[in-house]
Amino acid sequence: MMNDQELKAALEGLKNDSPKKFKQSYDLIVALKDLNLKNPDEQVEFFTQVHKTLGRKRKVCALVGPEMADDAKSVFDTVILLDDFDGLTKQQLKRIASEHEFFVGQANIMPKIAGTWGRVLGPRGKMPNPKAGCIVPPKAPLAPLYEKLQRTVKVSVKKSPSVQVLIGTEEMPIEDVMDNIKTVLDQIIHHLPKEKNNMRYAFVKLTMSKPVKVA
Repeated sequence: MMNDQELKAALEGLKNDSPKKFKQSYDLIVALKDLNLKNPDEQVEFFTQVHKTLGRKRKVCALVGPEMADDAKSVFDTVILLDDFDGLTKQQLKRIASEHEFFVGQANIMPKIAGTWGRVLGPRGKMPNPKAGCIVPPKAPLAPLYEKLQRTVKVSVKKSPSVQVLIGTEEMPIEDVMDNIKTVLDQIIHHLPKEKNNMRYAFVKLTMSKPVKVA
C-alpha cells in the first residue's frame, strides 16, 4: 500500500521545495471512507507512540495536589496545584489550555479537576485521559510518563472522516519521519472497523506546503 522509495521521495521533495524561514512540521493526513460517525462504535480515538521523537517539544501541564507538587515541578513544564484552581480566571484557563498539548491529573482529585477544567479542556479533547496514562496516583513515577508523552500521537475520528496529526519536522532524518508515518498509519488502520477498507487516501505535507499523496 505504501512504497518506501516513493514515500522517501515525497518527503525529500517537500523538504527541498520548502522555504527555510522557520522549522516546518510534517503532518500525516488520512482520508477515510464508509464510516458512520453517528454510530459510536465506528468512532475512533486512541493514543499511540512513535519510536524516537516527533521533533518538537510537547508541553505538558500537571494538575496535582500538594503531595505531588515537588515531584511534578521537577518533571513537567507547568504545574498547577489544587489550592490554586479557584483563583484562575476564564482567560487564564483558556490560555493554559491552548499552550499545552497534554494535561496530567492526580487521580484522587479528578472530580475537582473536572469541575474547574472540564469546560475548557473537554471541548479541546485535552482532559487528563487514562488511555494516555495521564491520570496518575499520588506515588506514580512521573518522568517516564513525560518522556512517553513526547512521543505520543492522539488520533481522533469523531466528527469528520479524516485525521491530521503531527508526524515530525523537516530537521529530523527522513528515515525517522518515514518510520513515524508507517507506525501511526498502521495503528490508524488497525483501529478502524474495517481496517484498510476504511482508508481512502493518505497524504503528507509540511506546514506551508500542499499535501502530497503517499498511499
